[in-house]
Amino acid sequence: MKYLEIKNLRKSFGDLEVIKDISLDVEEGQVVAIIGPSGSGKSTLLRCATMLDSMDSGELIYLGEHAVKAGPDGKAVPAGPKQLKKIQGYYGLVFQNFNLFPHFSVMRNVIDALINVQKINKAEALTMGRRLLEKMSLSDKENAYPYQLSGGQQQRVSIARALALNPKVLFFDEPTSALDPELTGEILKVIRDLAAERMTMVIVTHEMTFARDVADHVIFMDEGIVMEEGRPEEVINAPKNERTRAFLNRLER
Repeated sequence: MKYLEIKNLRKSFGDLEVIKDISLDVEEGQVVAIIGPSGSGKSTLLRCATMLDSMDSGELIYLGEHAVKAGPDGKAVPAGPKQLKKIQGYYGLVFQNFNLFPHFSVMRNVIDALINVQKINKAEALTMGRRLLEKMSLSDKENAYPYQLSGGQQQRVSIARALALNPKVLFFDEPTSALDPELTGEILKVIRDLAAERMTMVIVTHEMTFARDVADHVIFMDEGIVMEEGRPEEVINAPKNERTRAFLNRLER
């Protein structure tokens, strides 16, 4: 089943067209890695997919339900508020820089949306929160505050927070870019474990070895266009596109 469909997405900021007619399907249980140089439109694609940025044109569909349709003039038309609220429950997003509430404890960061958005009672939310913190090896940190945690621990809290809402699709926007190499390994292990559980994920990453090992499908973007896509052993190990080869060669130096 297709969990996510993006059709003919275009997005501009002023006169700068950042996304140029991109289409993308993500199947249930699939891990899609999006790679490419800075400024290629990767993060904007994720922000449009999670409706943090509006689309200029195209369609956005989750589990067969339209979040955005193409209007008669070709412009993107979002669904009504009730439908959007439902669809927003289908996905979660893990940011580069954690985006934790600094005045909330670790536990409150994880369960606040469960209580205030999903209206789950506090006792049940605490049980769910503790289970997730155990999964993230953070059981001893539930009463700590973000400033008391390492970057890797903060990112694991943000992953637990995203998982708490039981999303169908989990998006990661450069989840290790703010971490040093030692802490990067912590986060990559968590994502590998989620992939082994068949969590549907879309990951913008600059970690090529990770993308090759974990992803089912790799997309190489440059200048707002999908230049090449396919299985990781094709795109990363034996790219056909000259621009893809140049990008990967530069990373290896």
